Amino acid sequence: MATTGNTGCPAPPPVTSNGSWDGDNPLHHALPLIILQICLVVVVTRSLAFLLRPLRQPRVIAEIIGGILLGPSALGRSSRFMDNVFPKRSLTVLDTLANIGLIFFLFLVGLELDLRTVRRTGKGALCIAVAGITLPFVLGVGTSVVFHSTIAKGARYGPFLVFMGVALSITAFPVLARILAELKLLTTDLGRTAMAAAAVNDVAAWILLALAIALSGSGSPIVTLWVLLAGLAFVAVAAFFVRPVLAWMVRRSHNEGTIKESYICATLVIVLAAGFTTDAIGIHALFGAFVIGVVVPKDGPFAGVLIEKIEDLVSSLFLPLYFVSSGLKTNVASISGARSWALCALVIINACLGKIIGTIVASLISKVPVREAVTLGFLMNTKGLVELIVLNDETFAIMVLMALFTTFITTPIVMTIYKPARRAPPYKHRLVERGDMDSEFRMLACFHGSRNIPTIISVVESSRGTGRRRLTVYAMHLMELSERSSSISMVHKVRRNGLPFWNKASGNSDQVVVAFETYRQLSSVTVRPLTAISDLETIHEDIVASAQQKRAALIVLPFHKVQQMNGGLESIGHAYRLVNQRVLQHAPCSVAVLVDRGLGGTTQVASSEISYTVAVLFFGGADDREALAYGARMGEHPGIALTVLRFCPAAANPEDIKQDEACIAKFRAILESSTEAERSARFEEAEAADSAGIIAAIKRLGRFHLFLVGRSSSAVPLAEKSDCPELGPVGGYLASSEFSTITSVLVIQRYGSMVGASTLV
Repeated sequence: MATTGNTGCPAPPPVTSNGSWDGDNPLHHALPLIILQICLVVVVTRSLAFLLRPLRQPRVIAEIIGGILLGPSALGRSSRFMDNVFPKRSLTVLDTLANIGLIFFLFLVGLELDLRTVRRTGKGALCIAVAGITLPFVLGVGTSVVFHSTIAKGARYGPFLVFMGVALSITAFPVLARILAELKLLTTDLGRTAMAAAAVNDVAAWILLALAIALSGSGSPIVTLWVLLAGLAFVAVAAFFVRPVLAWMVRRSHNEGTIKESYICATLVIVLAAGFTTDAIGIHALFGAFVIGVVVPKDGPFAGVLIEKIEDLVSSLFLPLYFVSSGLKTNVASISGARSWALCALVIINACLGKIIGTIVASLISKVPVREAVTLGFLMNTKGLVELIVLNDETFAIMVLMALFTTFITTPIVMTIYKPARRAPPYKHRLVERGDMDSEFRMLACFHGSRNIPTIISVVESSRGTGRRRLTVYAMHLMELSERSSSISMVHKVRRNGLPFWNKASGNSDQVVVAFETYRQLSSVTVRPLTAISDLETIHEDIVASAQQKRAALIVLPFHKVQQMNGGLESIGHAYRLVNQRVLQHAPCSVAVLVDRGLGGTTQVASSEISYTVAVLFFGGADDREALAYGARMGEHPGIALTVLRFCPAAANPEDIKQDEACIAKFRAILESSTEAERSARFEEAEAADSAGIIAAIKRLGRFHLFLVGRSSSAVPLAEKSDCPELGPVGGYLASSEFSTITSVLVIQRYGSMVGASTLV
């Protein structure tokens, strides 16, 4: 290897190679080598994340383990591997990219922290946060004394003391949010308390961290004082000069209805400039990026767009490089001998005892039940990235093991001591059809976004029945939790009633809230909002559990296809179809799948102006009887014109025939007892000889706004092939463009009807 001058330092490798055909080894050049390193890191960390997913472990665990495996603790034991894949000459480039990724990651963390949320934190959560950081910090200081006298003798005592205190006392906010989401605790009282306390914890920890970094300078008290004063001046400039500039861009973006690329570019440049400034001051560049993230206004879509623009690149490619960069400096094998393992045990015990006991005591003082207090203690003990940032010295391997242990045990212990999925007390009214028709009717109406709102409200209004019947609707906003930081930022927007915080510039969230709030005020219907934040593979558990806890009689699910401008239906994703299928299989009550073709139009209609035509297609069977009961309830609304078309099958189950006749007789008796002025329903019969005859009879009915049909109707399939068997033989045809492009369809499955899971796939 060539050298420069007499320094003995290796010359920097050229950036690109001439190719293997020209005799060049790509691994001897900076660009192909860093590409190989990034690919290897991503493959290893993602593979570990996939393997750990059944254990519900956050991805940071996989990234830390991946960094250790690629370092001298495992694969790095091979000198051939290290010399070719991670040679020393490449570490400068790797560390630089890793720290750039880390700068933008801390900017994202700052974006997630809304100081208004911290200010609104209740006394209980504030007490928990203070206790949860004070006791472990004190124990961390005690631990630092032991470390400083044994394996960290060369470290400056002041900064080392603060570093250790922060490492043991901090709670990893993004990691905690992921764990809460996995455990279905994100929108519970326990989850809200934990997130509020973690937010306060984060702010306090970063203030202490900035102090520690400032103290870790040259050692001169005068220099340290100037660093502290310059750091305070930087925070003041960011708050009073940079924030107004960012606020101006946020207002311009809202007024213009779009976010210009120049605004995004300017913000990213400000982040890098802030990092340069704090580094020049003598404080780590990460602190500058974090401060800019905190001062970015959280109102409107600007912060969300920033996250969407940079989070995938940062969290998927650059951030794992930091773990590998740290892992290359970590040799777990260096923890050998009784003294090293005793120090490791001391750190883990002090970290756990300080955080858990401090949180439990504060929770009990705040009158939190014992089980919830213990759960909060383990949740607040979650560690993550910051421990690796603040301590990258001889004690690094021990701190890595501490972070891994404390975070890894959180999920299994919380699942053991706190089981939020305990079965709710049994309840009686699980069906639309019931003997006590004047009893309260409870409905859980689910929706994905604002485009579902007009139709959901129209269905709810049509279902309210007569004035003497009480209708309570739980409107559940289904929000997918992805790996993105933007999903974690939704935590700040969840308030006590379950809906996101809303304001005039918040985009879709305010439309959702305003629509339901307006409807509640203008009608006699009780509307209670809920939010489910979960990944699509398990969000059905939130729906089923909520229906059970709220004692719902009917769950209304949005179909996984939405209408396009040409009238056709386009799928929004197979995962959404699987959500509906799982709810149909596990629901504790009746379920209706709503195929929305614009019922109610695009705007909300006052209840006095409701005027819809609804048709019930009755072939026989439990699901059809439930559909008829729901249709009869809709028919009580003065603005609903109901038509029931009964098809007489050639053969059916004798027991079903008996119950069908009783159901039809009951409906006709109600129809005949009503006066001419009240009568807005009609009853017809037709023969169900074959599919062609059934289709012809349906088309003779004319146009309707909404069709109601049972999912497992005893009718023959009306379409030769259906890609949506969860809609049943009739619903699949009604949802096809062959039948209509303007009529909405509600396919109902009665609770208790024996539907095999095989029919859903």
